Amino acid sequence: MKYRDLQIQTQREAPNNARTEGFSFLVRAGYLTRENVPTKLGEYAINHLIKLSSDPSFFFRLSLETLGNDRETFFSIPTGDIEIAHCANCKYTERIEFARFAKSIETSHAAPLPLEKVETPDCNTIESLANFLNISKEQTAKALMYTRVSDGKFIFVVVRGDMQLSEAKLKAQVGDVRAARAEEIVSVGAVAGYASAVGLKDALIVVDDLIPQCPNLVAGANEAGFHLKNTNYGRDYSAEIVADLVQAQGGDACVNCGNPLSVLRAIQLNDKFENILLALAETHHDDKGLTLPHPAAPFDVYLMHISGKELDTHAKADEIYTALQDAGISVLFDDREERAGVKFNDADLIGCPVRVTVGEKGLREGMVEMKKRASRDTQLVPLEEIVPLLKN
Repeated sequence: MKYRDLQIQTQREAPNNARTEGFSFLVRAGYLTRENVPTKLGEYAINHLIKLSSDPSFFFRLSLETLGNDRETFFSIPTGDIEIAHCANCKYTERIEFARFAKSIETSHAAPLPLEKVETPDCNTIESLANFLNISKEQTAKALMYTRVSDGKFIFVVVRGDMQLSEAKLKAQVGDVRAARAEEIVSVGAVAGYASAVGLKDALIVVDDLIPQCPNLVAGANEAGFHLKNTNYGRDYSAEIVADLVQAQGGDACVNCGNPLSVLRAIQLNDKFENILLALAETHHDDKGLTLPHPAAPFDVYLMHISGKELDTHAKADEIYTALQDAGISVLFDDREERAGVKFNDADLIGCPVRVTVGEKGLREGMVEMKKRASRDTQLVPLEEIVPLLKN
């Protein structure tokens, strides 16, 4: 492919909207516009990645450090649009909304105590309730109320007070839901801010699987200003669904090995080839531009000529271009009549694994200059050896 055919436009300065070095170099090298739209070069690179993706070892061949599971592959990046939970020890990785963790149970063997209704004025949050009763949030039950979109069924959810509900996990159990309206809450016998599953009517009760193992929790009395001490699942109420419903947090114990989970920002790579291109740029660059390895690079060779005073370097470069293509070597031929410094800078930005330079001085001796992108050293190679050398 020739440079002009791809209408490549490089930039000397980083775009002002660049949040990462990888994105900055993709724009500067002409793979993307500032608006994150692939250019002709970017589309060519993406199509190249699509062809490579049929190989099961795809990501390994791209020299990318990925995180993932059997269903999804991620690349960790601070600007990622996805949060994942990750265990550095056993490599367990999952989207944060679906991640599992080992839940702590401190009082599972305590004997159930009698229900006790207590006055709790202005305690309509877990924090205010725990402070008023001088207990930990782990000793409370949190109520969350929804309505199922498909049939209008009232969904009453119970999780331990120190935990957060994962709506994604809830929806996996009951279907799509919305927040319950005030009149719907009243209709089942609950009171917002003071609700519990005790004594509800016409509600689908769903509890986190930790709740049956946590005796004597403080929960709402379904009466404004009052709570119930010592509510116990199975004795005071039951549920139609008991499942893992809560969201993992950083530091929670890994469900597989018990080591602390980290929460990371990431992008998904499965079939998202623009994201793969970004991951490559984030991984493979230096201070001059991209350093894409084979086979990740859309072209293995950046071929350029430096105009001479006596010899036709362009014609000789064109011969080499044809020979490389005939040998099945992918090559980007910078056929512009530009200054050498401009071409060298653009070659570094675009980041092909190897640069081949055809100059008058070398041609006089039957040589061309070859330089690996990741190396500082250059070498002179006889014209007749350049194709077999690159092919091998």
